Amino acid sequence: MRYMLLLYSNHADWAKLGAAEMEAVMHQHADVVADLEKTQRYKTCDALEPVTAATTVRVRNGKTSVTDGPFAETKEQLGGYYLIEASNLDEAIAVAARIPDARYGCVEIRPIHEFD
Repeated sequence: MRYMLLLYSNHADWAKLGAAEMEAVMHQHADVVADLEKTQRYKTCDALEPVTAATTVRVRNGKTSVTDGPFAETKEQLGGYYLIEASNLDEAIAVAARIPDARYGCVEIRPIHEFD
């Protein structure tokens, strides 16, 4: 089954990290990807630009509304994702726990709905 791992954290917390700490975090991400690739569970992952670059689109009564920024004001924002293959939720949880963002914010796990 495919799972989307959504990485949420406070962007201000990342800005407080020093260069060495940030490099260590990036190496941890690379280690997770390498391990997933070895077992053919890796599909893709990406980081997102900060919420200041976001645009929200809504259509109500046939009218399109476009606003800057995220949908909701929260301290933690969606910062990236992993798309993985896992045999079950427990396996997906084990992967999510290795992602550095789980220590700074949270990782939301969502199974991918497979359409017929």
